[in-house]
Amino acid sequence: MTETRLLHTVGVRALQWLWARRDGFRLEPDVDPEVGFLERFKPIGELALICRVLFREGVAGSEQAELARRLVDHTWRDTLDGGRMLVRGQRIEPLSPIPFEVYLPYKELGYSEPEVERAAALHHRLESYAALELHPTRRLGLAAFQRRYGLTSRPPETDLVGATWLGRTPEPWTVGGHTAYDITHAVFHLTDWGERPEGLPPHIAEYLATWLPVWIDDWLDLERWDLLGELLVVDACLPRPTLDERAWQAFAAAQQPDGAVPAVRGLPEGAPEEVFDVVYHPTLVAAFASVLATSRALTELAHAPS
Repeated sequence: MTETRLLHTVGVRALQWLWARRDGFRLEPDVDPEVGFLERFKPIGELALICRVLFREGVAGSEQAELARRLVDHTWRDTLDGGRMLVRGQRIEPLSPIPFEVYLPYKELGYSEPEVERAAALHHRLESYAALELHPTRRLGLAAFQRRYGLTSRPPETDLVGATWLGRTPEPWTVGGHTAYDITHAVFHLTDWGERPEGLPPHIAEYLATWLPVWIDDWLDLERWDLLGELLVVDACLPRPTLDERAWQAFAAAQQPDGAVPAVRGLPEGAPEEVFDVVYHPTLVAAFASVLATSRALTELAHAPS
């Protein structure tokens, strides 16, 4: 099992990098809505989700917790303009689930924007909203968010698992990059981002226990740090995580002195905004993997025979 200090340090350094470059979490209010005003909401929603996990697990140090709270406050107050940018996004694309998906973790962290909530309640009742043609894993994720918000998804969440790649547990050697991301997110949704390992159906948990170590080795050898980080999160979501020492040692070594984690091999070059757009996700994933793995490692140590 990996040493908890290494696990913890990766997360602290990742949050330091994200805080120092917090202005990278930006919107483009003047962009033509037809070319994707809502696209830049994704990093903001991911940040709120991971910070919520950090607060939930309760294993962060004081610096880590303070940086996470500052990041959430900054993005809510300055980037989302107190939630008003979510209202604007909902008005531009009334049936898009993105504003609702971004809003939920902020609401769970104590923030509020009544107009977004009224829109969510209205759109949820529409047949058109239930009929949105979404990728199976995305549909599963939306259903999980609806459950957490107190809404009932259509179709039911339990009916959606079998439509995902992971739910069918296919031939494990057919996994590619896009499929692997689908696998990781299916696990995140089924376990509520690591809160409920028991949310994994037994046949899926057994399948992952067998094949996840193989996939981790594959993407470690390819130095696909972003995907490796997500797979390390999946490991921490399992009922019996391995906390693979070789993978974690390599992942920590790939992290740069300033806390940034490359997506693939080394850091890219370019303008600061362009570099941020490539690097923010693996760095955020590093913070996620760190806090969840640290929590699992401490739990195992607490239950180890004396």
